Amino acid sequence: MIDATPIVRLSGLRLDRGSRTILDGIDLEVPRGSVVAVLGPSGCGKSTLLSALTGELEPAAGSVEVLGAPLPRGKRALLERRKSIGVLLQGNGLLTDLTAAENVALPLRAHTRLPDPVIRRLVEMKLHAVGLRAAADLYPRELSGGMARRVALARALALDPPLMLYDEPLTGLDPIASGVIMSLIARLNASLGLTSIIVSHHVHETLPVADRALVIANGRIAFSGTPQQLQASDDPLIRQFLDGEPDGPIPFDTAARAMEAA
Repeated sequence: MIDATPIVRLSGLRLDRGSRTILDGIDLEVPRGSVVAVLGPSGCGKSTLLSALTGELEPAAGSVEVLGAPLPRGKRALLERRKSIGVLLQGNGLLTDLTAAENVALPLRAHTRLPDPVIRRLVEMKLHAVGLRAAADLYPRELSGGMARRVALARALALDPPLMLYDEPLTGLDPIASGVIMSLIARLNASLGLTSIIVSHHVHETLPVADRALVIANGRIAFSGTPQQLQASDDPLIRQFLDGEPDGPIPFDTAARAMEAA
């Protein structure tokens, strides 16, 4: 159920990488319980936006509020806040010498003092939630791409964060695995009462699970509305992105995009 109280609020946000401004004038409110798709071409600043939400990148201007308060600047306070933010990394980030269960247990062992039997039970629950309880003793090299992504999702959920950030969750997955992941994200968001922000350039796979869609292009939010409004838009910039046209308001500049930490 969507709550009007924002879990994320960005005001007048400007984000720089070195001397280059990546995003500017970003205003955004994300209601609790919603699934928000942040779309845009590669190198437009989507992952930079996530870096601001986790406190990895400090704003050059403006403010970032997450979970009802500004992100703290101190390392210890920021680490404490991050426990309430789950992040599914683009490359999974699984440790290859640990089993699936051991990977999921990492946040619990690092951030809690729970006894081993409790941790093992929680790990079983998280793996069961993503449909991989039977894969607990498998190593990452023994998992398919879709299975590895689901293990990484179980690990991101280990501390029961109310806010989930997904950085290109479909990268490297085939259409079937992509459908499984997106369906799982939607189901977990509803059943666990999460709020999810999905950064992606996979428009057609992401929009069906989203309550709201943003398109980032040319350093700004070019569109904000429902998925239906996005698909009906006749804005040339939006149509270029949705239809995959090489020529239009969004320049294809590989040199500039290479500078973006995607």
